[in-house]
Amino acid sequence: MEVWADYDPNKGDFKEEILSEETKDGIYSREFHISAYVLGEDVRVYCTYSVKAGVINAPGLLSVRGWMSWPGTNLPYVKDGWACMSFDYCGKTGDRRHYTRYPERFSYANHDRASGGVVHDRTLDGKSITDPRQSADYVWIALERRALSYLEQQKEVDRTRMGAIGYSYGGTLMWALATDPRIKAVVPHFGIGWIEYWRNNAVWMYSNPYREPKKTPGEELFLATMAPEAYVPHVTAPTLFLNGSNDHHGCFERGLESFKRFAPGVPWSFAVQARGHHNTDKLDQNTKMWLEKYVLGKDVFWPAHPKSEIRLDAEGVPELRVSPVSPERVQKVEMYYAQKEPVCMNRNWRDITAVAQGGTWTARMPVLSVDEYVFGYANIIYDTAVVRSTDFNAVIPSKLGAAKATDTAALPFSGDGGIGAWTKVVETEGVGGIRGFRCTDNSAGTRTDLTGKPEWRTASPVARLGFKFYCTQPQVLILSAGDFEAEIEITAAEDHWQEMLVPADRLVSPLNQKRLAHWKEVAGFQLRPKGDADITKVLFAQFGWVLPGEQAGKGR
Repeated sequence: MEVWADYDPNKGDFKEEILSEETKDGIYSREFHISAYVLGEDVRVYCTYSVKAGVINAPGLLSVRGWMSWPGTNLPYVKDGWACMSFDYCGKTGDRRHYTRYPERFSYANHDRASGGVVHDRTLDGKSITDPRQSADYVWIALERRALSYLEQQKEVDRTRMGAIGYSYGGTLMWALATDPRIKAVVPHFGIGWIEYWRNNAVWMYSNPYREPKKTPGEELFLATMAPEAYVPHVTAPTLFLNGSNDHHGCFERGLESFKRFAPGVPWSFAVQARGHHNTDKLDQNTKMWLEKYVLGKDVFWPAHPKSEIRLDAEGVPELRVSPVSPERVQKVEMYYAQKEPVCMNRNWRDITAVAQGGTWTARMPVLSVDEYVFGYANIIYDTAVVRSTDFNAVIPSKLGAAKATDTAALPFSGDGGIGAWTKVVETEGVGGIRGFRCTDNSAGTRTDLTGKPEWRTASPVARLGFKFYCTQPQVLILSAGDFEAEIEITAAEDHWQEMLVPADRLVSPLNQKRLAHWKEVAGFQLRPKGDADITKVLFAQFGWVLPGEQAGKGR
């Protein structure tokens, strides 16, 4: 907290410059720039603001979006009476007309490398930072606190009722904001921290054997001052964390350890969507109820944290045992388990049937090996639709006693020929409950020989390869088949799946510039990242042949 001792988010004139404003369907909206003063520089912050026309004493809601995202106003909350504001911290990218204008000194705060680059624990020339204020995170946190200062001064806003929602890297920035006494509650979606050093160096909690390499001076400094986990003991705002079990942000089981560091008396809760990859749509009802409880002061029932453990049953088979608080209000208990895999985003989670007895639910977790980790947790759904997750439980069964291995090897079905038809993938779930898969190896990518199988051959010369994808950060991939390849652009969307149709002649041979004449000639194909892209952040689903007039996912 010493880092922020000399920063005053209320200092200086906002120098508001309105870019556009309108009132439509009873909602007033405007786009504008304001000034934020950071380390002696004037940053022109691009913002959006929306509120019901004519409303007074509206609760304020600051929405901080994800990496490279456009600042977006949360319309359902506006319609519900909130005054909502969002700001851009991405900076210049692509052909965006409006964006936050960073001075040259802060070029390292631009997300787009073409406009600068990003500094966390190392400067752009690879050296360890020596002052936490050298990091882009310092600039971004300063901007969000400045945006909060602007929001609370709006004539429609009740400054005693202020909340915030952060999505993706916006969730990462929530933890520092949650130390600001003006904020009554925060909801980070993803972004719990434990990325710098921990994820980036593959320091997984349940690696066997466990390894923890020496930290660089920059990592030591960043982890103590800028990383979300550093702020946890200083959080004063009630905090709800929502995440997916297979999300690429940090490592969710290490992240859940953060809640053990909360100061006594500060409310917290978390829920983890099984197989979710940057997707929490089955948990999002929690957000509104949390904000209504702690920002609006409504009498919303919120159960206390449940108890859970893994133990051996009478036959030596591991079982997950869950004891919820207020069991009489429990509508359903969903249990999940996985085996061996230390990398959280690469686990294949399996549903298991929970059996209730009194106020306790149990479910068996058969294992392949009693000497490897088994992981389990549960989601408890209450009669109000609140979902609360148990702790993440992990044990090596043989250490519990006379454990028995009773499982048989099996691969989950993904709807695309089965997970076994693709190399280096894990089953995941994107928005809308659509299940697909995600590549786990960013260097090798993934490949399949499905198109070489008779039942997957296409006789039509006009058939295109179709598939759906879900990704919240833009990536560029290489699709290759034999000697032919094509560059494909994976665009970003936070709230929906997208689709792509690839005709055979889009693939070109780098050797002679000939085009692929027909998909029938292909026995298999590969997807891999181009340059510094990250294929592990892309979900794929519903591959098949698509004829003209059909959509991806409809063909065969």
